[in-house]
Amino acid sequence: MNFKSNIFYSSRLDKLVGILVLFIASCAFWAPSSTLIDALPKHSESTHPQTFYGGFDPDEEEKIKERHWADSVYATLSLDERIGQLFMIRAHSNLGQKHIEEVKRQIKTYHVGGLCFFQGTAIKQAELTKLYQKLSEPLPLMIAMDAEWGLAMRHKEALRFPMQMTLGAIQDNSLIYKMGAEIARQLHLIGTHINFAPVIDINNNPNNPVINNRSFGEDRNRVAVKGYMYMLGLQDHGVMACAKHFPGHGDTDMDSHLDLPSLAFDENRLDSLELFPFRVLAQQGVGAMMIAHLQIPVWEKDGITPSTLSHKVITEKLIDEMAYSGLIFTDALEMKGVLKHFPPGEIEVRALQAGNDVLVLPSDIDKAFKEIKKAVQTGRITEKMIE
Repeated sequence: MNFKSNIFYSSRLDKLVGILVLFIASCAFWAPSSTLIDALPKHSESTHPQTFYGGFDPDEEEKIKERHWADSVYATLSLDERIGQLFMIRAHSNLGQKHIEEVKRQIKTYHVGGLCFFQGTAIKQAELTKLYQKLSEPLPLMIAMDAEWGLAMRHKEALRFPMQMTLGAIQDNSLIYKMGAEIARQLHLIGTHINFAPVIDINNNPNNPVINNRSFGEDRNRVAVKGYMYMLGLQDHGVMACAKHFPGHGDTDMDSHLDLPSLAFDENRLDSLELFPFRVLAQQGVGAMMIAHLQIPVWEKDGITPSTLSHKVITEKLIDEMAYSGLIFTDALEMKGVLKHFPPGEIEVRALQAGNDVLVLPSDIDKAFKEIKKAVQTGRITEKMIE
């Protein structure tokens, strides 16, 4: 694919990135956080400047209009509709009519806020997105997808880009920006707003069964810089990036889809290594972050509470200490890493109490909705938290 025929990419940016690559490469093994952050460009020239959190914002007046629109719509919603907007549910484009009817049921019954698409084809996904958006009116659905190496992560026939470990080995980081821009263009074509990428976990455990070649590498500066360029390529071209998996899933030897991994390090180690790339992208305006299912004894001493349900991890660390105000997604709430010690319904209540904004893939939306509404009625969750 000829990038020049698809992306209006500034030659001035090419020169800027080239200078930055040389600078950052020379600092790769000693640059302190402040030096690394200061070296990064604040935004890039783009044909699709964005107004979401952290994006290039050329028109404050337009941003105010969008905020007023959101507030005016929210004011018309019932409590049930407001609760429903918290959920992002699973959608496939290759599972047939029975699955489609179940997605439609959840949209109509719970007024869910978003869909995360999985396996299928790009054409069928685009068709279903139009169908589901029509069904959801007047509330638009937020459409997300795991497209770490492009649409090919879910669609076999799509163009496959290199996995992040390969990208970690290349010298010209402008190529990562261009990749992000092209992935954004393709996501736009099928009506997708959010890419659950980049992965900015540090690959410092050779026995890790789930991160591995999805990471840019074992060096924190390399991971931060390359994650930033991927983020910038997406967000400069109209797709929100979502950095994952906070606070860092790299140094584990267990898959959180199957069990609850432990990140048993002291606070100094976590702050200087695992949290470093997330701090960089938070300061540089990444639109969203996804929380991992990890047990972190230094922060949650009961041995069973995953980071996804931890007020200490999400509110105190990410929101308060890092001053992060973008969207916060849970990792999939159907995974064993969160289901091991807590039942459906209770999981979603605790996830909201911890500070998450979007509840991704609840294992039982009927129970989850019921328990959240009950928690609001009993005062365990306030309506302000829902808002």
